[in-house]
Amino acid sequence: MDAIPLWVLFGLLILMLLLSAFFSGSETGLMTMNRYRLRTRAKRGERAARLAQDLVERPDHLIGWILLGNNVVQALAASITTVIGYRLFGEIGIAYAAGAVALLLLIFSEYIPKTLAAIYPERLGLPSAYIHWALIRLFYPVVWLVNRVSNALLRLLGVSPEEAAQHSLSAEELRTVVAEAGAMIPHRHQKMLLSILDLEKETVEDIMVPRNEITGIDISEPWEQVRAAIVDSQHTRLPVFDGSIDNLRGVIHLRRVVRLAAENNLDPHSLVGLASEPYFIPEGTPLNQQLLNFQNQKRRIGFVVDEYGDIQGLVTLEDILEEVVGEFTSDPATRIKNVYADPDGCYRVNGSVTIRSLNKNLGWKLPVDGPKTVNGLVMEKLEAMPQAGRRITIKGYEFEITETRANTVKSARVRPPGEQRAAA
Repeated sequence: MDAIPLWVLFGLLILMLLLSAFFSGSETGLMTMNRYRLRTRAKRGERAARLAQDLVERPDHLIGWILLGNNVVQALAASITTVIGYRLFGEIGIAYAAGAVALLLLIFSEYIPKTLAAIYPERLGLPSAYIHWALIRLFYPVVWLVNRVSNALLRLLGVSPEEAAQHSLSAEELRTVVAEAGAMIPHRHQKMLLSILDLEKETVEDIMVPRNEITGIDISEPWEQVRAAIVDSQHTRLPVFDGSIDNLRGVIHLRRVVRLAAENNLDPHSLVGLASEPYFIPEGTPLNQQLLNFQNQKRRIGFVVDEYGDIQGLVTLEDILEEVVGEFTSDPATRIKNVYADPDGCYRVNGSVTIRSLNKNLGWKLPVDGPKTVNGLVMEKLEAMPQAGRRITIKGYEFEITETRANTVKSARVRPPGEQRAAA
């Protein structure tokens, strides 16, 4: 290199620094790009995004090529700096050159390009995809050899490059992504997406109507009462049973009853004939699975049964959808069924209200790992038959039984911990 002018050597050194900065910056940009945004842009037909996606799907190929190119460039930069140092300062210049090249590579070829790429990954990563994609194919034999040797060593350490290339998200990670989306997703849409993810955590028992609150048509009653039940019903579908819900005969759609009623041809026999076969749901079925079951079975209503086949409650498709979009009502006062706020901060609660709905709608923190309803929670804590006026405290919430029926808590008055401290 003695015949090469110094200005040429300096030019080559600057070129090597720029190439090293390109390798370092593009590596950071490509590896830190949002994979899901990249996949979306690739589906829209953006060529740079498609090339970048091809590269990052096999990070062993990409990293192997970038490290190979960067090491070659940095080795050339070190050699050129050594020659420049020797020609300017003699043998002592070699020591100066070693320190100078290390500082130059650290600042201009590592720190600055990687920092910029981490801040603007798409601006630097996408354009570089064209160059890397072409160079990897140009030098494919060398890249292939380096990858084969490197992957063999990785497998000895128990690492599979194919598995490392996967970027699947768990439900909890996806929940974090949605929660941190900020202004990109409206708040209400965030709540709906999180509610969909929460469906797998809840079961049909959490939202079912308890069997003692199921309203239907009892054909054992006088016919006039049956007709009145049909006329006054606020539901479009009603279970038909004989004496009790355990003798379930089917489910009737009131739209099918209207024609016969108008023609005065409706009687108990024809009513049962119009009823469709009941659909039963095993207890413990997750809500996300039951939503799919409703869709596959073309059903909108089902009866939850325990391991003995006894009916425990009723679940509808609308109940599951309300878990996602909220109650189908615009009146805030009726969004929590059978819960009424008092001026003093207490709440009058029906015993059939679920603990989960109280926690979800009022921000309470009552225990949910045991009984599902207020009645069950109070009964478990009492360990005795309930009596009106009895008070107990559960996790700081003061429950006062206000009404009982058939050895169950019909209603209670609840004072949250904050209101209790304020009243004191």
